[in-house]
Amino acid sequence: MTCLKPEGTAPADEPTDGLDFNPYEAMRPRAPGDIPQRVRNGARVKANDVAPEGVYRPDYNILTPHMRSPDYVQMSTAAAITLGITRGRMYRCSCSRCLNLLLTYPEGCRANCAYCGLARHREAERDYADRNFIRVDWPAVPTEEVVEIVARNGENTPFHRMCISMITHPSSDADTVTVLKTWTARIPPERIPVSILSNPTTMTRGDVRTLRDLGAEIFTVALDAATPELFDRTRGKGVQSPHSWRKYWEILHDARDIFGPQKFGAHIIVGMGESEHDVLCLVQTLVDLGGHSHMFCFFPERGSLMDHLPATPRDQWRRVQLARYLIDYRGLRVEHMTFDGEGRVTDFGLPQGELDAIVDSGIPFRTSGCPGKFADDISACDRPYGDSPPSDIASYPFQPNKTDLRKVRRQLALPKRESTP
Repeated sequence: MTCLKPEGTAPADEPTDGLDFNPYEAMRPRAPGDIPQRVRNGARVKANDVAPEGVYRPDYNILTPHMRSPDYVQMSTAAAITLGITRGRMYRCSCSRCLNLLLTYPEGCRANCAYCGLARHREAERDYADRNFIRVDWPAVPTEEVVEIVARNGENTPFHRMCISMITHPSSDADTVTVLKTWTARIPPERIPVSILSNPTTMTRGDVRTLRDLGAEIFTVALDAATPELFDRTRGKGVQSPHSWRKYWEILHDARDIFGPQKFGAHIIVGMGESEHDVLCLVQTLVDLGGHSHMFCFFPERGSLMDHLPATPRDQWRRVQLARYLIDYRGLRVEHMTFDGEGRVTDFGLPQGELDAIVDSGIPFRTSGCPGKFADDISACDRPYGDSPPSDIASYPFQPNKTDLRKVRRQLALPKRESTP
């Protein structure tokens, strides 16, 4: 992927000290440590071999049961609350409109992504089913029970979408097919569309086609890192992990060919050391291919190899959120925008009045992901507080109100507007 800097690039007007963005040099992960042989590959769980009994919550503080997909799947705390199997409430929102089903095995994910709480380097510290992921616990539930509850709700389901999240494991490809078949046997894809969050490392083009043929509507690839160098440092050889930039793009292109325009996309995490220009060039490339980008704000995940590093500054995040929305949904191109010498957006390429109206809509600052039932630019996958605490919201899982938008405008350094809805 190449993306030339536009001719309108201006020189940097601030010190390159990283105060309003996370520079590459400062965002270096820790090196993974050695894992004792006696705890590798889920050895504790398999040796104890405790039979699971219904729903398992990671905070039970008991011996982790021997749970395995496709019989079991994990789900986010928000999804578990929405499904009614965990008690709780979410701040200012009604939990989740997307049911994310995460494959699970005692051996866990065999990748070692530096920012992820599920990474292999945590084997000595915590069993796989007990690890946090995007800031929350993920209860494990029998797959048949999940399907039964959703099917029983029929048209009254609160979910706009279901997503099967694969992990790097030898059984992941076959088990994704089984979970998808189990779901579609009871729940028509027309009622709840299905997305696949893929694991390209273990997949072939044929695997992608099989999932489409079985009823999956959207296929996504978690590139996460915006450049090849950052990908290798956080997801590949730099952290003793098997992923490669080339393989991820191979499967992404397969998804474009098989699923078609607007039915594929890529996840991108902002603030891991890329420039704003880097990430927006990637967004533009995805749009030119016919796909979409799904944005996450970097937040140091407890237990990860990057948990000592700073979260993405809000001004950097808001600039990228707004620019990404303009490229994905308003027809602007990265070449229309202006960047400084550090790659920061200095002009979005729109008259101020048009830009103000888009900011005032609040939609660019909502969680991005696969679409739900409201509009193409409002995601079903709202991931409540997956990339920030509620006290300093990065991705709004609900429509921002007047107070929220005043804060957003301050973070973007835009003039205050009393008429903001």
